[in-house]
Amino acid sequence: MKNIGMIVAVEMDSVRKRYGRPAGETLAGGFQISRYALSGCTLHVLNSGIGELAAAAAAQLLIDRFGAELIVNFGVVGGLTEEMAGARTCVVEKLVHYDFDLSGIDPVKPGQYPGYEDEFIPLDPALVALALAAEPGLRKVTCASADKFIGSGEAKKRLHEKFGAEICEMEAAGIALTCRRNQIPCLCVKTVADGINGGADAYYKELQRSSEICLEITEKIMEKL
Repeated sequence: MKNIGMIVAVEMDSVRKRYGRPAGETLAGGFQISRYALSGCTLHVLNSGIGELAAAAAAQLLIDRFGAELIVNFGVVGGLTEEMAGARTCVVEKLVHYDFDLSGIDPVKPGQYPGYEDEFIPLDPALVALALAAEPGLRKVTCASADKFIGSGEAKKRLHEKFGAEICEMEAAGIALTCRRNQIPCLCVKTVADGINGGADAYYKELQRSSEICLEITEKIMEKL
């Protein structure tokens, strides 16, 4: 793939630390896009900020304006099980947009979008397999995604019990839905910052370290494309 779009919510310091000064920068759609020339591809990195709407707009911009053939989203997340503790890195197999709910007017499950068989949005299985081959230590997971930071252990347990999700975050649903509408593959690689018993303090403490670990593994996967 020649053009890869990367969406980053809050982890831009890790990008700058790893790649240095970009080959070019563009302001478009209210976003700053940094261009890096990597081996065999051009990487367009967009700092979307936090939230599903901004992430969806970022994905559409990278596809329309920059011709992205693949959207990569790496970042830090919350863990919803004891296993998903600090610095554990995973690749998202499927996700649920858990605060999207039409069950009050249609016979569907919470999180289920029209045209989908259930509440889960699948990601590209070939990319998931490639990620696991590139980094065998990755865990394949279900991600709970919505516009809410989940800090309490009880709320995290409820998300896991309701959807079987192992991680939670705030951008992947918007990115994945936009990519599917455009028939563009999407890869989501995530590293846990705050475990099931951690909240905002753990998140901020582990943010930089976890994001650097996540980007290193994401780069290893991209090299196999």
